[in-house]
Amino acid sequence: MFEKITIIGCGLIGSSILRNINNNEISKSITVFDKSKNVVETIKKENLCSNIAKDIQSAVKDSDLIILAIPLSSYKEVLLSSKDAFKKDVLITDTGSVKKEVNKVFENLNLTNISWIASHPIAGTEESGPSAGFKDLFKDRWTIVCDTKNSNKDKVEKLKKFWEFLGSKVKLMSIEEHDHILALTSHLPHAVAYNIVKTAINNDEKFRDEIIKYSAGGLRDFTRIASSDPLMWRDIFIDNSENVIKILDEFSKNIDDFKKAIIEKNGDKLLKIFASTKNVRKEIIQAGQDVKSPDFGRKKN
Repeated sequence: MFEKITIIGCGLIGSSILRNINNNEISKSITVFDKSKNVVETIKKENLCSNIAKDIQSAVKDSDLIILAIPLSSYKEVLLSSKDAFKKDVLITDTGSVKKEVNKVFENLNLTNISWIASHPIAGTEESGPSAGFKDLFKDRWTIVCDTKNSNKDKVEKLKKFWEFLGSKVKLMSIEEHDHILALTSHLPHAVAYNIVKTAINNDEKFRDEIIKYSAGGLRDFTRIASSDPLMWRDIFIDNSENVIKILDEFSKNIDDFKKAIIEKNGDKLLKIFASTKNVRKEIIQAGQDVKSPDFGRKKN
């Protein structure tokens, strides 16, 4: 499919792509680059890749596909450092959770003779780093590919097939639609989780141990989401701030309605709220986005 693929950034997503490519005949050559010495040492220790570039220019040289699996705030620096070494007509994609601001970076740099097509595999865990990666991370999960009116349709189709080779189902979507949908399905839940956990542990320091010890399913499962990579989520909330703020405003209105129903002891209103959300779980399972009995990291007998 590609003569040479370069993966820049080998955390959870980047290393999972690497592990998967190593098990598929997708490319004749794979090169990785990561500025973290610890990450590089892990790649060597686990024999994930023999071509580990010492600098970003040599990493991207002669590459047909470049995958940016790095924090959103690092895109501009990486592109400025590597742009003079890009092969003509190279396809550049990414794995980030926000697209509008990243697209502006590419537009402002006015890079020529490249095809930039954004990607977002809707897959991941609360873990981070190369050791957390696994080859089946993308199996039967959606990957969104953001094509535009200027996108090379042949390149879009080639990128679509690449993600399908990794096991993904692929959906083509505009950048604006992507950022709005992800603000609802991913960014809002993370914002809520971070603040629920923060509220619980900040409630009273003398009860902190008891709160942790006796965490019920709700708090325990929110801590899983709230333990995600802080740097990544800082960048996401900044880059998608417009969508996130609108949705948080709507969320605040719903919280106010919920609070009012409790104050008024309005059982009918509370029951209506609870009933209106009950079937969403079933619909998510039917859509193949979860199983009926997820373990959420719990130990099995």
